[in-house]
Amino acid sequence: MTGGVAGRRLAIVNWRDPWHPLAGGAERYAWELARRLAAQGARVTYVTCRAPGQARRERVEGVDFVRTGGRFTVYPLVLLWLLLRRRRFDAVIDCQNGIPFFTPWVLPRRVPVFCSIFHVHDEQFGLYFPAWLAWIGCMLEGPVARWTYRRHACTAISLTTLAALRERLAWTGPVYLVPVGVTIPGQVVQAEPVGDPELVCVTRLVPHKRVDRVLDLAERLLPQRPGLRIGIVGRGPEHDRLAAEIATRGLDGTVVLHGFVSEEEKAALVGRADLHLSASQGEGWGLCVAEAAALGVPTVAYDVDGLRDAIRDGVTGWLVPDEEELAGAVERALKELDDPERRARVAADCRAWAAEFDWARTTDRMGELIAAAVRAGTSATEDPDAHVVREYGDEHPRVVEGPVRDELLREHGDVLQVRIATPAERLLGRADDGVRADGGARADEGSAR
Repeated sequence: MTGGVAGRRLAIVNWRDPWHPLAGGAERYAWELARRLAAQGARVTYVTCRAPGQARRERVEGVDFVRTGGRFTVYPLVLLWLLLRRRRFDAVIDCQNGIPFFTPWVLPRRVPVFCSIFHVHDEQFGLYFPAWLAWIGCMLEGPVARWTYRRHACTAISLTTLAALRERLAWTGPVYLVPVGVTIPGQVVQAEPVGDPELVCVTRLVPHKRVDRVLDLAERLLPQRPGLRIGIVGRGPEHDRLAAEIATRGLDGTVVLHGFVSEEEKAALVGRADLHLSASQGEGWGLCVAEAAALGVPTVAYDVDGLRDAIRDGVTGWLVPDEEELAGAVERALKELDDPERRARVAADCRAWAAEFDWARTTDRMGELIAAAVRAGTSATEDPDAHVVREYGDEHPRVVEGPVRDELLREHGDVLQVRIATPAERLLGRADDGVRADGGARADEGSAR
């Protein structure tokens, strides 16, 4: 294989950028890819909507930003912008946040498109829109997108997102796994427990994050633990309602809405907590969970899509059936952590697990896919599996899929050992050496699909 993304002209289209007031993990993912691909020499244009006060055009860390339209108008305006520049780009990353941008409609057929999917939204549309509009959202996310990208490929950030694409959206085309990385600013020393538990929840304040369940937790535990403190870090349209709810429930001083904070302050708030919490209805992965793990802080969360990938149950956190309350699991977790040896072991396991996910490796995986797809003239492949490949005598086998695998087999097929990768190998991007990816089955169990 020769060449990478240097000199390639890439467009990344996403409904928001990381500085948008409602930005979340999906925007962080797209931005990390954009700036790191630009650092590798790609000419990257990030096309997105424009929040009030944002510049229409600017250049940040080598990435050109183009902002146009609002919550809904961004979709047709981005398509028009691409149509007028349809021969300017070598490849496109089309981010699906509920619905994609349908960029294949306006691009030449030989321009590879990767539909980057963070999680399936079907059940969430009804939380935000009336029934008729939720139905349209489900149709666009499902049958319309499935037809539009039939000659292209998807990328998913977790095994459960990949499974949801197959099972809930009936996606039949190739799906490649490009997971989320983890970055922690500076050195944060985890505080020793001081008796009264301190919990933290890092989340956007939107309906499907179900922050009310964190308030329920506070009410349940407060009588037994009067010194309990819960910090909620994040912003969103639910802020004012949650602030009023905290006051109504008499939780002032127990639950603190910190709002938006710097990355350094967020790391400090998480690093001193006993536990990180998530009450979300479902995620693509759980970037906040991984960032907490990198600080040695385990998470208690519901056993839902994405979070069951990000948490190794009983090792780096605890998963709760969705029909149960968080309070019981949190109380059990705090009792376990009262044992200094158990606390130290959990913290070490958390850090080791988070270290498996790195933005540089994520970008390398995406960059390999883009470069091979540009050379092939398509992002698609007929083989949906990921494979472990090893040149004879090589001590470092690789996990590859899609056009990267196809190119390797064409060029070096006679000197490669090849086998189908396990699910854990696909997630971690390397051959298994005993790492357990789910807190239960070993990485060498199960199929790669």
